[in-house]
Amino acid sequence: MTPAKLAEVVLAAAHAVFAQRGLDHTLLPETTTVERPRNPEHGDYASTLALQLAKRAGVPPRELAAGLAEQLGRAPGVKSVEIAGPGFLNIRLDAAAAGQLALAVVQAGPEYGRNDRLAGERLNLEFVSANPTGPVHIGGVRWAAVGDALARLLRFSGAEVGTEYYFNDAGSQIDRFARSLLAAARGEPAPEDGYGGQYIAEIAEQVRAGHPEVLDLAAEQAQEVFRVEGVQLMFAEIRSSLAEFGVHFDTYFNEKDLHERGELELALQRLRAQGHIYEADGATWLRTTDFGDDKDRVLRKSNGEWTYFAADCAYYLDKRERGFDRAVIMLGADHHGYIGRMRAMVACFGDDPNRNLEILIGQLVNLVREGQPVRMSKRAGTVVTLEDLVDAIGVDAARYALARYSSDSPIDIDVELWTSAKNENPVYYVQYVAARTASVGRNAAELGLDRGDAAAFRPELLDHEKEHELLKELGEFPATVASAAELREPHRVARYLEELAKTYHRFYDSCRILPRGDEEAGDLHRARLWLNDATRTVIANGLGLLGVSAPERM
Repeated sequence: MTPAKLAEVVLAAAHAVFAQRGLDHTLLPETTTVERPRNPEHGDYASTLALQLAKRAGVPPRELAAGLAEQLGRAPGVKSVEIAGPGFLNIRLDAAAAGQLALAVVQAGPEYGRNDRLAGERLNLEFVSANPTGPVHIGGVRWAAVGDALARLLRFSGAEVGTEYYFNDAGSQIDRFARSLLAAARGEPAPEDGYGGQYIAEIAEQVRAGHPEVLDLAAEQAQEVFRVEGVQLMFAEIRSSLAEFGVHFDTYFNEKDLHERGELELALQRLRAQGHIYEADGATWLRTTDFGDDKDRVLRKSNGEWTYFAADCAYYLDKRERGFDRAVIMLGADHHGYIGRMRAMVACFGDDPNRNLEILIGQLVNLVREGQPVRMSKRAGTVVTLEDLVDAIGVDAARYALARYSSDSPIDIDVELWTSAKNENPVYYVQYVAARTASVGRNAAELGLDRGDAAAFRPELLDHEKEHELLKELGEFPATVASAAELREPHRVARYLEELAKTYHRFYDSCRILPRGDEEAGDLHRARLWLNDATRTVIANGLGLLGVSAPERM
């Protein structure tokens, strides 16, 4: 019996009690939940439904709990129900009901854990969005791992998600990039405000190879060639490195398109129609202070140039026009100041910032080797890049390490730890269980032992304490996925997998799965093989949501 199924049984018992007592059925919720008590001695699952309903129903909590306990005690699979405190229900399942979960997990396979908690939501998830002026640095890599994992979680929880990379190929940063390339091609030092590093020389050489005449052009024309070609080459490299990291976007959105399609003018018209535009000092302003911003924002300067904020407005409107209900934007640690102005901008469009916009801020990441932070990339010169991180610890370890911690916490990634084949290495610890469960399956096949079909499964044999603990842990996976998606916290999945791995190891050490020597295979071995394979399923599903492989061998 899954926790979700048990919750349905609890709600059915409540309906029966309300019918018996002539209570108002409209007070009952459409759904309820059960939770695992922190202390296993308090039962397998607990329900607070009696406490939630008692006051509204006009019945003392313990009295209502007693009625629910009596009804639940008659339900198939429920071994016992105890009332605790003011009206908590502590529920124990019999071995057969608990063991059925192994069958349910294996039969569901890759779909186990999928839920509809976010069904009906249409989200645009924008992350990384590094300007094409250099390789993706380690801060952007954090969002690559977390953003991609979050997209997987949101979809697994029923949301419709469009992932998006927004890149700025217009403005002063791109001009500095172009000047840096031109200087490198001429053999000159980088401009004072320009970009350095080996990658600049590499891209400059590629542009020269494709346009041998470029240095014979006037400086302004040459710079434009380096701007156009350099941005294309840099962004192609960014896309390639992200793809090798397992991150792909549904849409790569070009800021330049906003200008060329007249979308900034359209955004200005919409904001003017809402009554939030005014002119002052020759510039066009958006009155964001009406919605809590610390100052009004310029959209168009007195010289006629658009501001970056004007592009932000047009880009948000573009997302809404494409049918997305909510724009979810992941920003770096230095972007806290954006939150107020972005929320005010959304309100200026007539939208609800609490419903139509969500901004997530990620904290800093450091790569540490031999106890010291790695400060610079061999290739980029000034920052640690995606390639540096992958070269140091590998894709799986990098993705797991970046997704394992809450995004609002800074993290140090220790190279020695994340490359070690020890239990202290979290990704190794979890992947080892993936490999061990697969190995058990292979060894069983060599012995001529298989699980058999569902009809032959004897779940009541899974009555050992460690089997019961493992079953309860497996049952937590769907709720973990749903809460990780709702709270935008992929690290909950990683921490769950580590607990599951720990629980599996205790089971493996206490309960022999395969027969030894001349021992004949029996129903208990087959039942435990179901439980082993259920663990493999959940480990693989969880790692898959983080974009990490579940190896069959290590």
